[in-house]
Amino acid sequence: MPDEADGKRPDQTLDLRGLKCPLPAEHTRKALERAHAGDILIVECTDPMSQIDIPNLVNRTGNVLEATECRNAVFMFRIGKR
Repeated sequence: MPDEADGKRPDQTLDLRGLKCPLPAEHTRKALERAHAGDILIVECTDPMSQIDIPNLVNRTGNVLEATECRNAVFMFRIGKR
């Protein structure tokens, strides 16, 4: 996933590799709470449950899941803060 998919660099990258459910979703939730409208977060996880948990969190919080990708067993999510 290119960090600049829309020409905008991410405002924050969360390296959550090695953390197990529910920690990736909790760290992502806290980062979204601190983020400002228009910010872009890149979240990198290795927990397979993050493929379910992160999109659900983004949907519940009213933010935008702009892109997802899996590369070398790392799940990457590009999230736009609303």
